[in-house]
Formats: sequence, C-alpha cells, structure tokens
Amino acid sequence: MNSITNVEKKIDVVVISTEGYLNKDLGESILVIAKEHIGEGFIKFLINLKDSNIVNSIGASIMIELIEELQDKDGALAFCSLAPIVEKTFTIMGLTKYCSTYESQEAALSAMA
Repeated sequence: MNSITNVEKKIDVVVISTEGYLNKDLGESILVIAKEHIGEGFIKFLINLKDSNIVNSIGASIMIELIEELQDKDGALAFCSLAPIVEKTFTIMGLTKYCSTYESQEAALSAMA
C-alpha cells in the first residue's frame, strides 16, 4: 500500500513518513499535507522514505513541484533514509541539487535545526 504513515511536527520541521511506491498518488498525498502545513506557516519539510523503496518519475516530479513552492517561501525540503535506487533516481532527476538527503531522520533534524 502506498500511504503516508505519520506526520509530526518537530519544532519547526514537519516530518512526513511514507510507505510503499512514491508514485502519483503518494506524491499528491505528500503535496496536500505539505500545502496544509505551509498554510499554517511551516516552511521546512522532511520526507522519511525508509519504507518507500521505489519511486517513479511522476512521484519525483511532484516532489520538484513542492521544492519550487518552498523556494518561493524561502523554505526547505529534505529526504532521509533513502534506498540506494531512490537516491540515484533523485540524483538523475536533479532533485538533489535543490534539496538535501540524509542517512537518518535524526541526522536530518539535527542539520535542519
């Protein structure tokens, strides 16, 4: 199942944890949650992909849309716990030029603080 398993606010960072295939459906779910929190004034987001081992181009392009929206607000998007193939896909698609990736959620939150 492709779903968001958890959304939590860690001081000024919204952590969104996912499960399953990062495709159009899951990407749009992330975007909806992020936009709700942007409306509340949050501009830093961490997507934990520990349980999402595959991504397609549509899912990645939706993440680019989120990056663009956050850049307009001087915000930041980061990813953590990426499977090697997901990290490679993000690099090929250029996502890693505009957002950070971290080994773990703890490392990401520490760097984003």
